[in-house]
Amino acid sequence: MFTYSPIGTCSRQILFDVDAEGRMHRVRFIGGCSGNLQGIARLVEGKTLDEVEALLKGIKCKGSTSCPDQLSQAITKYKKEKAEAND
Repeated sequence: MFTYSPIGTCSRQILFDVDAEGRMHRVRFIGGCSGNLQGIARLVEGKTLDEVEALLKGIKCKGSTSCPDQLSQAITKYKKEKAEAND
């Protein structure tokens, strides 16, 4: 399970798994607006990393980011770390 610590949002952690086909599973947010974040988690279940990253990038809430935007940044970090591990 990949763990990311968001910056600038009410949520404190984002966790998710990625299958061999690059699809997201078991997305969980720790902290934040529970109902909204459960909805986001269900909506992205089974979608590809690229699809979710593009869909959520740049969404703003109270500042220059949001929980959905932080999920897209978590995906970016996951992909970078995976690429570095494969080098």
